[in-house]
Amino acid sequence: AEALIQEQILGTIQQKAPEQSIFMRLARKLPNMTSKQTRVPVLDMLPMAYWVNGDTGFKQTSQQAWDNVYLIAEELAVIVPIPEAVVDDASFDIMGEVEPRIVEAIGNRVDQAIIFGINQPSGWAADIITRARQAGNNIAPGSTPDYYDLILGENGVFAKVEDDGYAVNGVVAATGMKAKLRGIKGSDGHPIFKNDMQGTTQYALDGAPMYFPQNGAFDTAVAQMVAGDYSQAVWSIRQDITVKILTEGVIQDPTTKEIVYNLAQQDMVALRVVFRMGWALPNPATRMDEDRTGCPFAYLEPASAVATK
Repeated sequence: AEALIQEQILGTIQQKAPEQSIFMRLARKLPNMTSKQTRVPVLDMLPMAYWVNGDTGFKQTSQQAWDNVYLIAEELAVIVPIPEAVVDDASFDIMGEVEPRIVEAIGNRVDQAIIFGINQPSGWAADIITRARQAGNNIAPGSTPDYYDLILGENGVFAKVEDDGYAVNGVVAATGMKAKLRGIKGSDGHPIFKNDMQGTTQYALDGAPMYFPQNGAFDTAVAQMVAGDYSQAVWSIRQDITVKILTEGVIQDPTTKEIVYNLAQQDMVALRVVFRMGWALPNPATRMDEDRTGCPFAYLEPASAVATK
C-alpha cells in the first residue's frame, strides 16, 4: 500500500505545482539547476555608435559589459502525519485528499514570497512588489479612483511598465478587481469593458490576459493588481518535488524542539514533501533603461480608506 500511495502522488504533484502557482505559470522557466547557486549573465552596458566627422575622421570605440545575477535554491517542505488506523479505516483515499492541499500550499508560498515578499527566504533577492516600488512603479488610487486612467491612462500602471521599455503581457489581480472593471462606464453610462452574456468572460486589459489567483496568495493589503512583462522573471528547479512516506522516527516542534509525534510508538505514517527552487529578475540593460533602474513590473495600490465622521 505504501508503494502505491507514493507512486500516485509522485505522478501528479510535479505537474500540478506550476498550475497552482501563478508566478510559475507566467514567468520563464530555465533549465534545472545543477547546484545551490546558478549564475545568469545579464547585459549591463550597451555599446554605442558614432558618426564619423569627414572623410578622414577618427572612428570612436565603445564597450559592452555584462553583470551576474544569481538564482539561489531554497527549500520548501512539509510533513503531514496521519494515524495508520485512519488510513486503514477510511472509506476514501486519505493520501489522495492530502495531495491537492499540498500542491495548493506550494503555489501559495511560492507566489507570496516572490510577488509580495511574504516569508521570503533570506537567500533570495527583493520581491517583485519591492522592486517595482523602488523603481517608482506604484500607483495610488486616491479617495475617488478612476480605474480606467489608473490602469490604462498616460500615467497609469501600464504606462509605468512601458516607460521602462517593457510591454505588459500579463496582469495578476485580486478577485475584487473583477467588480471594479465591470463597473467602469463611459460618459453614456454603458460599461467600457464588454460583457458576453452567453459565454465565459475572458478578462484582459489592452490585450494582456488577466489572472485572478485562487490559492490565497494575493495580498490585497499591498496591491489590487500587479502588471508587467512576466517573461523577464525567471525560475528554476534545483530539486523536483519529492514525496516520501515516513513510518519511523519522531517529529519535533521547530520552536520548542519538543517531540510532537513518535511515528513508531503511535502507529502513524507521515507524508514528507520537499521542493527546492530559485528565481531571479535579471532586469538587463535596454535602450530605454540603460542604467537598469527601471522595472518590468508595476502595481496598483489598495484604494484609500474613505474618511468617516
